[in-house]
Amino acid sequence: MIHARVIGTGSFLPGEPVSNSDLVARGIETSDDWIVERTGIRMRHLAAPDVTASQLAYEASVRAIAAAGCQPSDIDLVIVATSTPDYIFPSTAALLQARLGIVNGGAAFDLQAVCTGFAYALATAEKFIRSGSNQRALVVGAEVFSRILDWSDRGTCVLFGDGAGDALYEARLLSRGRFSLYAPL
Repeated sequence: MIHARVIGTGSFLPGEPVSNSDLVARGIETSDDWIVERTGIRMRHLAAPDVTASQLAYEASVRAIAAAGCQPSDIDLVIVATSTPDYIFPSTAALLQARLGIVNGGAAFDLQAVCTGFAYALATAEKFIRSGSNQRALVVGAEVFSRILDWSDRGTCVLFGDGAGDALYEARLLSRGRFSLYAPL
């Protein structure tokens, strides 16, 4: 049986942290106590106006690839979960694939499901791996929500920030028991 396992993770947060007090200073009618009491959030990061989701994804992906000890050329599937893509076309995943130098013809596509996007992307990649069609899948969640937020709506603007996180999946062949056929656990 083929299973997918995470072999590396990475994340990237742009710019300096923006505290709840910083939001109040920007004129948002709220307070640190109000935000923390309802959400537990104390700070978030906001990307500079010229920073894109694919740039955040790239920074996080470099970290995940290094943590996995592999090369970009080892990746044959790229899925980016985002509601704030760089463009409608080409996909943010295709931009990331090109920037990483992945030229092996593997698939690259975006998945848009807002808050559950990364979970859906992980499940989708796992299905590709288990089917045997792919060996390594880079799954990224990347958002620049600061571009689309209504900064006058304290009920939503305090919840979101910008950043990226990812996981690198690898196919693993398992016997019927708990042990790998490739190497002992």
